[in-house]
Amino acid sequence: MTEAQIKLKRTESILQELIPQSLGAMNDKRLHNLNIIEVKCSRGKSDAKVYIDPMEYSEQEKRDYLKLLRKARPIIETHCLKDQGWYRCPKFTFEFDEHLKKAQNIDDLFKKIAKEKEEK
Repeated sequence: MTEAQIKLKRTESILQELIPQSLGAMNDKRLHNLNIIEVKCSRGKSDAKVYIDPMEYSEQEKRDYLKLLRKARPIIETHCLKDQGWYRCPKFTFEFDEHLKKAQNIDDLFKKIAKEKEEK
């Protein structure tokens, strides 16, 4: 790993700790229960995607949470800036992580294929 990659990983891990702290400090209790799975920064650290655990939220609830997070984004960024003493903070984009769901669907398909082969 190069030095730049190490710095990027360090920034991502710091943000993964700071974002839940700032969500917990907000007045809106709905944001307190969100689980941050992963933070991925762009190479220049100007943007960061924040992946949230989808749990069992409905599509409407997911849209509502994303709307709340878009409104809270400047507050979260300010919290990260003040806590770390950074000159600038990445611009956050919030998404629900659907990778686990897709992986589960693929596993289910493989099981179905295996079952069909056994039947033949």
